Amino acid sequence: MSSISESLDRSGDPAGESAERAGHPAGTLPLCVDLDGTLVKSDTLVDSVLALVRQNPRALFRIPGWLAQGKAAFKRHVTGAVSIDVAALPYNKPLLEFLYREQAAGREIWLATAADRTLAERVAAHQAIFRGVLASDGAHNLAGDNKLQAFRQKFGARFSYIGNARPDLPILRGCVQPMVANPDAALMAGLRSAHVVPAHIFRDEIPAGKAWLKAIRLHQWAKNALIFLPLLLAHAWKSAHPAGPVLGAAIAFLAFGLCASATYIVNDLLDIEADRRHHSKRKRPFAAGNLPAISGVGVLLAFLAASLALMLLLPVVVARVGAPLEFPLRPLLWLAIYAVTTTAYSFALKRVVLVDVIVLSLLYTIRIFAGGAASGVPVSKSLGEFSVFFFLSLAFVKRFAELESLRLRDQAPSNGRGYLLSDIEQLRSFGTAAAFASVVVLMLYISSLNAELYRHAERLWLLLPVFLLWVMQLWLLASRGDLNEDPVVYAITDKRSLLLGVLVFAVVASAI
Repeated sequence: MSSISESLDRSGDPAGESAERAGHPAGTLPLCVDLDGTLVKSDTLVDSVLALVRQNPRALFRIPGWLAQGKAAFKRHVTGAVSIDVAALPYNKPLLEFLYREQAAGREIWLATAADRTLAERVAAHQAIFRGVLASDGAHNLAGDNKLQAFRQKFGARFSYIGNARPDLPILRGCVQPMVANPDAALMAGLRSAHVVPAHIFRDEIPAGKAWLKAIRLHQWAKNALIFLPLLLAHAWKSAHPAGPVLGAAIAFLAFGLCASATYIVNDLLDIEADRRHHSKRKRPFAAGNLPAISGVGVLLAFLAASLALMLLLPVVVARVGAPLEFPLRPLLWLAIYAVTTTAYSFALKRVVLVDVIVLSLLYTIRIFAGGAASGVPVSKSLGEFSVFFFLSLAFVKRFAELESLRLRDQAPSNGRGYLLSDIEQLRSFGTAAAFASVVVLMLYISSLNAELYRHAERLWLLLPVFLLWVMQLWLLASRGDLNEDPVVYAITDKRSLLLGVLVFAVVASAI
């Protein structure tokens, strides 16, 4: 430590200008590059912890003991307990291209990070452009002042540095030719206050608002329209107090949307490793490093709290505008069932062959029963039966499309779901059988209708060819490899599907 103090006394020029005056052009000086948030857009420690949660949940109970040993020891333990794929990390592409050019020109480049040395050396070996590694070693955490002292001890004042966050400010002020990559607002404000202008700013990001809209998967809220289905099928708007059921369903829609978005974030955080190896899922905001995983945890907790609050308020609001619900806590119970089921799906059930698709179909059906509970409208057995078979077919087509996409690219499944390419034909038979079963249930329901709900019930028979056309078209496209892996996205973006949806509403309206 004394040698570090002496180095600080000798090289206290904050702007690093003495190096230039001493005849050392900035382009020839050692270039030190931060890892987390800089070379890599994500935080590798957080990535490692998330991988640990996925691969070895029992290790979470050891984290308090690891933390008690200090940051450096904690990083060493986490890095030793799990190995993330450094080749799939979301590297800052403009920065990486710059580093390769500098290295090709003969510049000495160092990877300097607070991450554990074991991980840093794996990253350095993968990129093969670094002269060496400066990193935490299990005893000393190379962050903040410790990093600056290590630089000055090794390079004096003659070095350049690329960072991204406020803790990098003292280093950027004390180096030659400071540079930043995806800098946060606090760092840029600090640089302006210090009158430091970065020589380069390497940006590889998308607007935060756009990233969050993608992360919460707002388009998936379309699934929650099922909450209004019992209300519509029972013609609740004809009741003496229609405002109560409608408002109850609307609140449940919002609550389920927030809860669903929270569970999607959980799923994406736990699947970061697998998503980064997937040809399309690697573009998801957390996998791509466009959103910090820590922020994702905060948002999902806020969404869950808001969802819970809405469901607690639902029976109170409904009672104020109309008749009180017969079972006021039942909507909350359905939300809890949904949350527990989706969490179990994210942690384990999604990797159990066939169980996963059954769970997915049940999650759709849960929305329907929740809508009935929120609006005070009983759900008929026929509606429940139709929902199970119809959405089971959608779940099968989702898995089928995933496998078909892999088959066309001559790749083997690697997401741990347990399905094989040889299962494609069996999944096709399961899915098409479920689709036609749902149409049979719809036929039986129409044949049992009376004139109380529909004055022209016979017109509802026109729904059968519409549903048949849609499900057959869905499976035909999947078999051709032309279906998006998410059938919901297909349903709300395909023009023919939207036209058929309008036709369904027209037929039902004409029958009332």
